[in-house]
Amino acid sequence: MQGDYYQLPTGKVAALDKDSPFPPIKDALNDPNGLLAIGGSLSCARILTAYRAGIFPWFSEGEPILWWSPNPRMVLFPKDFKVSKSLAKRLKKNDYEVRFNSDFRQVMEACANTNRPGQDGTWITSDILDAYCELHKLGYAYSAETWIDNILVGGLYGVLINKVFYGESMFHDVTDASKIAFAHMVNYLKDRHVEMIDCQMNTKHLASLGAQEISREKFMNELSRLI
Repeated sequence: MQGDYYQLPTGKVAALDKDSPFPPIKDALNDPNGLLAIGGSLSCARILTAYRAGIFPWFSEGEPILWWSPNPRMVLFPKDFKVSKSLAKRLKKNDYEVRFNSDFRQVMEACANTNRPGQDGTWITSDILDAYCELHKLGYAYSAETWIDNILVGGLYGVLINKVFYGESMFHDVTDASKIAFAHMVNYLKDRHVEMIDCQMNTKHLASLGAQEISREKFMNELSRLI
């Protein structure tokens, strides 16, 4: 640490203590991937403040807390959600049950234990797990779950603030199980007049569901309007 900054190969990044505020979003321009700050805490108040400011935590076990605001930003507007013919056919079957918030911790643990191509380990550390479970107890973090024969086979979780849902992670042990949960979550959010789902980073899977990249400026404008 060097005063209020941490020196990285790409430049200086703000170093946070327990109570220090986040730097301006424009400071994320100093890092090509949108790294804004390092350190601080994972208190519920800190995380909610971050989301409201277009920032999210993402780091691996053994690393300090890293806070990000990428540009561009991957989002899904619920009205643009795409249901493929195969998914529509799968949704009509009655061999599954979708539940909301019935076992939030188990969903997070399953997401953490899912092997993902190009990813070594998981960013869902024990500290992240505890922090988001606390957010769930406070009514901010939600899970959508696909169950077959009373076994959890897919799902997702995220944080809901007013008209924005911040999607965090999803998993499936059975083909299409996460997509089933996601489709039901989108309908759940539509019923609550949620207008934007933050997907954070671009993936082909999210793009296939209708997500798109928008500039950080547009994202922040939408965020200000919706929360």
